[in-house]
Amino acid sequence: MPNGYSPATEELNFTPAGIERVAMSLSSLLASYEESLPERPVFPRLDRDTLANLLREPFSEEGRGVDGLFDRIRAIVIPNSTAIAHPRFLGYVLGPSNGLAPFADAVAAALNQNCNFWQLSPAASVIEKKVTSWLSGLFNFPKGSGGILTSGGSMAMHMALFAAILQKRPNAREDGWQARSSPLAIYTSAEAHQCVEKAVVMLGLGSQALRKIPVDRQFRMDCSALQRAIELDQARGISPCCVVASCGTVATGAIDPIVDIARLCREHGAWLHIDGAYGGLFVLTEELRQTILACGLADSLSLDPHKMLFMPLEAGCLLVRDADCLRRSFHFSAPYLPEGDDPLFTNFMDYGPQLSRSFRAFKIWCALEAFGTRAFASAIERARSVARYMMDRLAADPAFELLAPAPLTAVCFRLRHLDDETNLRVLGRLVREGTALISSVQLNGRAAIRACIANYRTSAADIDLILRRLRQLSAEETGE
Repeated sequence: MPNGYSPATEELNFTPAGIERVAMSLSSLLASYEESLPERPVFPRLDRDTLANLLREPFSEEGRGVDGLFDRIRAIVIPNSTAIAHPRFLGYVLGPSNGLAPFADAVAAALNQNCNFWQLSPAASVIEKKVTSWLSGLFNFPKGSGGILTSGGSMAMHMALFAAILQKRPNAREDGWQARSSPLAIYTSAEAHQCVEKAVVMLGLGSQALRKIPVDRQFRMDCSALQRAIELDQARGISPCCVVASCGTVATGAIDPIVDIARLCREHGAWLHIDGAYGGLFVLTEELRQTILACGLADSLSLDPHKMLFMPLEAGCLLVRDADCLRRSFHFSAPYLPEGDDPLFTNFMDYGPQLSRSFRAFKIWCALEAFGTRAFASAIERARSVARYMMDRLAADPAFELLAPAPLTAVCFRLRHLDDETNLRVLGRLVREGTALISSVQLNGRAAIRACIANYRTSAADIDLILRRLRQLSAEETGE
């Protein structure tokens, strides 16, 4: 290969000296990207011709070499990538990864552990067990609970509903879900994440099995409406299988009344799953800990460390009150797979659908070891502080109208004197010019601008800049 990157074996490896040179190139790229972030547009000014050419051109038989590769990354990939780490990326519940993450991912890639049965990944098995035990402990889950890392909240939701159905239909692995005369129903709020409906459909229950419960004025599930829906189903011979509550809806960050929902689930024999992908890890904050500790009442809880724990994608988690329920759901024997347990290790292939599994736990473990848990709690608290600042500024400015409470960090508002179409047009201009990336959402039939502070880099100055620019764009639209 050119420029001294001599392969150690065949064409696919480097000598120790070559590894050091590649590492220096990577470090230089990461440092220059970090330094350039404040000046970058949040949404890239896309070079469509270059991207179209990238799609058309064949891979070279000889390769470009590592220097050529890094040149291409700098020239094509980075300029045409959304700057997720930019302090004014506020579009979605997706923050920047922590600074150690690229290096942790590099070590995990070098070790390339397959986290299925423990003999292929002994240390990885213990580390994943350590990470999920720590997460379980945050919610005071009882002895016998357990967890597994997933690709994200959607996969955790899918697995949780699978386990919930099997709890209700113990023979369903052999007979299928609806073999008995009493069909199953799943309940969630009208504000719940779309992954609930997707999981219900993919699991073969059909979308008609899903009940979308109305919400109150704070966008929380209405418990009275939930109770009526459950009782109506029971009167019609339909079995309540699972209630999916939200600890942090995507649109507004609303936290459903978990204690009351848990009581209803106990009364009616329904599984309680809590989608805590956005809000669950706010349990690390002093202000919200007591509220979010109620998630420990759930039969299962999904979390996303790749959101408010600032890990790179993919890093989701499913926690369950009874770890054996996952094993009953996902354990399948095969002559080519080892059997038998060791108390120190966990065969994670028996606790989820994947056999081939990456070492997701490593980046979480590395960051917690290096920075400590308090650093992450402080980062979440700073995000909440910036969200409160934004709420205060919006409430004090007659140009804006707040449309929902902000129990976490999602702030929903609009330009008061503009109609829906013009609000969305102003937002589109803000995004296209690269000043900030903010999303839109419909609330009570009205268009809302939604800024979600899930970024430890975001400051009050960024909020001031965004609101000032929105006012300027509004004036341009109205000619004032």
